[in-house]
Amino acid sequence: MMRYEGDEKLADESACAGVRADLKMCLLESDCCRIDKKTPRECLRLNRVPEECQVLRNTFFECKRSILDNRQRFRGRKGY
Repeated sequence: MMRYEGDEKLADESACAGVRADLKMCLLESDCCRIDKKTPRECLRLNRVPEECQVLRNTFFECKRSILDNRQRFRGRKGY
């Protein structure tokens, strides 16, 4: 999870915005994007990203799925 200093906030206030931002930064900092000059989508499709990005991808998926889940009223959204 990225740490933000002071009053710094994300411009996106939607659900799962924090996980989305962390996943973007993780993908853009990966060797696949930096060295091989591939897009983040290509890196995910080729499965050439670090384990931490895979974990963030799964967390983002669970967060988006919890939005559609009616039980989230009681359990709360997954992610952060």
